Amino acid sequence: MKKRILLVEDNSDTVAIISHALNFLGYETSIANDGIEAVELARSENPDVIIMDMMLPKMNGFEATSKIRNDPKTELIPILATTAMAMPGDREKCLKAGCDGYLAKPFTYQELGHAIEKLLKKRLSQKNL
Repeated sequence: MKKRILLVEDNSDTVAIISHALNFLGYETSIANDGIEAVELARSENPDVIIMDMMLPKMNGFEATSKIRNDPKTELIPILATTAMAMPGDREKCLKAGCDGYLAKPFTYQELGHAIEKLLKKRLSQKNL
């Protein structure tokens, strides 16, 4: 069974590129265009991994991550921050907000696939506890 990824991204070009990469890597993908939609889809679809842009309209990725982490139904879903925020301290800021991984844009298909696999292994080990 294909693993399900929730891609949270407001830029349509980036959505097209990343969803193509996810399809190429063998994942089923849902799209949320803002933080509010991300929280709703995380709750309704319970994806295996969430790829979260941090700079979003309506509710940013930091707030959305916090809401997902504070909901017992979604708190264990691994979240990968993908962001153009690549200044010193930005990675730590994303991880402190509740993200499990961080990729600075732009990134390769290989980097994306590796980051997702790492998070899927982490989720599997949590389920086996």
